[in-house]
Amino acid sequence: MSTLADRTIAALRTSQDDLAARVANFTDADLDLPSGAAEWDVAQVLSHLGSAAQIGLAGLSNGLAGASAPDQDFNIAVWDRWNALSQRGKADGFLTASEELVAAYEALDGEQRRDLKVQLGFLPFPADVTLLSGMRLNEFVLHSWDVRVAFDPAARLPRGEAAVLLEQFQGPMSFLVGFTGKVDVLDGEHVHVLVHTTDQEQEFGLALQDSVSLGEAHEQPHVVLSAETETVIRLLAGRLSEQHTPDSLTITGDAATIEQLRQVFPGY
Repeated sequence: MSTLADRTIAALRTSQDDLAARVANFTDADLDLPSGAAEWDVAQVLSHLGSAAQIGLAGLSNGLAGASAPDQDFNIAVWDRWNALSQRGKADGFLTASEELVAAYEALDGEQRRDLKVQLGFLPFPADVTLLSGMRLNEFVLHSWDVRVAFDPAARLPRGEAAVLLEQFQGPMSFLVGFTGKVDVLDGEHVHVLVHTTDQEQEFGLALQDSVSLGEAHEQPHVVLSAETETVIRLLAGRLSEQHTPDSLTITGDAATIEQLRQVFPGY
């Protein structure tokens, strides 16, 4: 029986192969196109994914050796190297670095996938492989969308990867919405949102209170949001602007509008 770590690593491979196949055929003009990430062109998105892969691989390697992830000075040096690359260099570097990280996750045996933990500087607790691979999948799938939407404004997240991400958000990555959610727009009002995924027929709750939390649905929600899983993931990640919101999304209840929810989740 597969674990969430297994499913996440498999989804990483699928997403990696899809984006790599696209990038291999990009022209110089393609790399200069504005992406779905604010103020980044396509090459800069690929640079971000490539540098993050190198940093992630260093952390994973250190964890296997019983050490903490490299410090911020290491990260800064990696970012500086990638920022200095040409547009084509960023794309080619992404193809190599991202593949190396996915292959490293795939090489982990069952015991390592279960027991390995890495101390990251930005988390107050050590991250296991399920969480590490989940954070990479979240980053990768969203930035892959940033790249694809440069060519197709109607781009969606792949259904399989979106399903695994929802599973992650309902488990080890649930804390992330508390870091990224901004409730100031609600002027102190506490709002309970029932989220219904129309493709998976799942329900969960978003509690917009002094902070944002994800968990069990409230017995008396103020707002009901119905949408496909990929749309919900894009909302949580700040990638559901009006032009990228499908007609299939519905929201009922007057405690919060879809525009307010977009402001609660500005993205990262």
